[in-house]
Amino acid sequence: MTMRIAIDTDVCIGAGQCVLSAPDTFTQDDEGFSELLPGARPGGSGVTLAVQSCPVGAISLREEG
Repeated sequence: MTMRIAIDTDVCIGAGQCVLSAPDTFTQDDEGFSELLPGARPGGSGVTLAVQSCPVGAISLREEG
């Protein structure tokens, strides 16, 4: 099983907590909404913190495979 970071763009409000928690994984698009940086990986405490700190629960870690 591998883990995948998922961002629900319909829920994201652009608070930016993910970028503050894991700046090597997340960025914000031109409209201020969360998106993954190229090559982003789900490991690391920063990603877990980003999932936990998202005020609307737009970010999740999901198992694939």
